[in-house]
Amino acid sequence: MNILYNFGIYTYKQLVNIASFRNLKARKMKQGHKEIFHYLAQNADPEGGYIWIHASSLGEFEQGRPIIEAIKAHYPEQKIAITFFSPSGYEVRKNYSKADLICYLPFDLPNNVNRFLNILKPKQAIFIKYEFWGNYLNALAKRNIPTYIISAIFRPSQIFFRPYGGYLFFRKILQNFEHLYVQDENSKKLLKDIGITKVSVTGDTRFDRVLEIRSQAKELPLIEQFSKEKFTLIAGSSWPKDEEIFIDYFNRHPEMKLIIAPHEIHEEHIQFILSRLNRTTIRYTQADEKNIQKADCIIIDCFGLLSSIYRYGQVAYVGGGFGAGIHNVPEAAVYSIPVIFGPNHKKFKEAKELIIAGGGFSISKSEDFKLVMDRLLKNKEFLSKAGITAGQYIQNNSGASKKILKELYPEI
Repeated sequence: MNILYNFGIYTYKQLVNIASFRNLKARKMKQGHKEIFHYLAQNADPEGGYIWIHASSLGEFEQGRPIIEAIKAHYPEQKIAITFFSPSGYEVRKNYSKADLICYLPFDLPNNVNRFLNILKPKQAIFIKYEFWGNYLNALAKRNIPTYIISAIFRPSQIFFRPYGGYLFFRKILQNFEHLYVQDENSKKLLKDIGITKVSVTGDTRFDRVLEIRSQAKELPLIEQFSKEKFTLIAGSSWPKDEEIFIDYFNRHPEMKLIIAPHEIHEEHIQFILSRLNRTTIRYTQADEKNIQKADCIIIDCFGLLSSIYRYGQVAYVGGGFGAGIHNVPEAAVYSIPVIFGPNHKKFKEAKELIIAGGGFSISKSEDFKLVMDRLLKNKEFLSKAGITAGQYIQNNSGASKKILKELYPEI
């Protein structure tokens, strides 16, 4: 099975190289991997002793961030190394001030693994949510380096629980963790059924992070001026399929305003959005106190504002649900506003629970969106109740970071 696993990783590496000729994300990844060991040679402390934290992408990094910052606050001299798998995480956080080293994770091949660990000499490793790299986890166990996973969530469909193929190999990988901190009781039960018992249910650290973000939200006077007189829908991390639905509704409802913070802000995407709008629209980077008064829609054509913008809306639409999966629902719900999203949310526990609670709404087509939005627009009591429910859900699920820190670092 090791041979097949290594062949799969090697094949993936080659596919990234091929894709890099046309795909910007793959090109950034390829370039980043070329620089890993040179970067480490120039910047790593030869003595090692790092706490190594690995996050696949930006979302996972945000889940781990409360833990990282608590460690650094209590142990300012402790060296922290952070690795990313995806360019979307690395590119945004490559200059994060709380880490001593930040780079891509070398592909999970034996030579890379040994070379990386020989340089880093970690004293502890923490993986976030979904990361199960076989060679790394095996090597960490052989070196007696305590390894943990936080905010993990497991589903019956994952390979660990399938009764065929190489499932035994992957189950053995899980045994390398010193302890697994999972989001829910169902994950704990699934693991117990396959003999993994070093498990604690601590919840999802992402709720702590969005509460932190809310407390640090930026004041945005232009957005406040724009949104204060009319019902405002905030559409965050949207993709074309999302935009087709909510823009069509917006065009036919002059009683509301719209702020769009698309997932991708390249010119081609901005032009696509503009082509569908038939009401007065302005780009945020071109807005001022005068022209914003005439606008019905703002397109946020810069990064870093969405988490603060949600506070100015009455309803949020979170994109991605017509593609690979919805983006950050708690980031919007923390402001006590109802959240709407597309159908691909089945892997997102928080989305499913928000729907059950009454603070989240899933749609599959324009007609669904119309039904939900009509009710939220016209029924103030329903709008208020859904918003309060969403905010309370976030509060009720906070505290995972403290639970994990209490076990890993009791002195904190």
